[in-house]
Amino acid sequence: MSSDFRAPKGVPEYFPPVSAGFLYVRDALAAPAQRAGYGYIELPVFEETALFERGVGESTDVVSKEMYTFTDRGDRSITLRPEGTAGVMRAVVEHGLYRGPLPVKLWYAGAFFRAERPQRGRYRQLQQVGLEAIGSTAPALDAEVIALANAGFASLGLRNYELQLTSLGCAQCRPIYRELLSAFLVNCDLDEATRLRAGLNPLRVLDDKRDAVQRQLVTAPLPVDHLCADCTEHFASVCSTLDLLHVAWVANPRLVRGLDYYTRTAFEFTHSGLGAQSGIGGGGRYDGLMASLGGSDLSGIGFGLGVDRTLLAVEAEGIHLPIAPAIDVVGIATSVLSQDALIVIIQRLRHLGVCADVAYDSRSLKAGLKTADRLGARWAIILGDDELAEGQVAIKDLRTGEQVHHSNDAIEQWAPSLRWRAESA
Repeated sequence: MSSDFRAPKGVPEYFPPVSAGFLYVRDALAAPAQRAGYGYIELPVFEETALFERGVGESTDVVSKEMYTFTDRGDRSITLRPEGTAGVMRAVVEHGLYRGPLPVKLWYAGAFFRAERPQRGRYRQLQQVGLEAIGSTAPALDAEVIALANAGFASLGLRNYELQLTSLGCAQCRPIYRELLSAFLVNCDLDEATRLRAGLNPLRVLDDKRDAVQRQLVTAPLPVDHLCADCTEHFASVCSTLDLLHVAWVANPRLVRGLDYYTRTAFEFTHSGLGAQSGIGGGGRYDGLMASLGGSDLSGIGFGLGVDRTLLAVEAEGIHLPIAPAIDVVGIATSVLSQDALIVIIQRLRHLGVCADVAYDSRSLKAGLKTADRLGARWAIILGDDELAEGQVAIKDLRTGEQVHHSNDAIEQWAPSLRWRAESA
């Protein structure tokens, strides 16, 4: 039987059993931020289009080619969020979060939308875990943010990934470098669209993946070679702190992130097992972004980690994630009379923290046990007429076959022993 409808092209879906791995990866990437005291922020799925045009940059592919933009019933231009930083900065300004303790530390997770050309690891609806730390220029904060991203990947057992690092300069040295790069690009054979992009932001050309362009950029001036003294010192401090934290990194002077707001520290995590779509996460510092959105002139640094691609990286390395079973217990009623009593017992177990289900349509003990095995339960609670009359349940260990009886009146005493799911996580 085939459905008349299909999911939109380029939108991955996660359903059992794969969805358990997706949730595990998402939670693992978020856990380091939570342990570091970052607070959670739930962002709108759509914002005013102007927020992304101003915050992300008109020269970026994200804004010029990839945004899902529409006009709502109030004749307002609205865009599905393509990334998280601009929305976080808008929220920090709108709600005055910068007036409290600094830096403001926030994390978020969810779907983001880009009109990409779909392929494996490159989706139109992509899932990310993001983090932002706003209100400090300390290079140690840059190192902290990078280390938290690294911790998420490492906690999954990933090994074949690499942290690439560079500095893009600041408001003082960046204009000088921009003039040097613009002068270099004048002599390159670029198509009209690329020249227009270079006029808005010449660094965008460094991010061009086409071989014909990259061959011409071999001798192009690079940002890291034209840093001012402050940026040089800042970058050196970031690198030395990462060394102290035992976070391995490699210098990539040609690294240019795909968003215009990055300044100074920029970084990307790549994985060798993903082919062309090798980036699994990245980020950088964004001095001046808050001021450009109408707020105080506070610096920030953040990252976005791809949940979809990280899950693919886990699969590429053959990593077995320690995913807990879906449930601890399946209840099996062997008579019509015992069905209602069993449902009450299962409900009590759930209130006591046991993950429990019922084999509703199993018409025999054998069928119920098959259901319990299929669901991955460790225990079966069996209730028939005899158990019902004696005020007991039979509890069968599905691994050993051992079966014992317990009183329904003492459920609070024996229920904790059935929390196998939590112990298996």
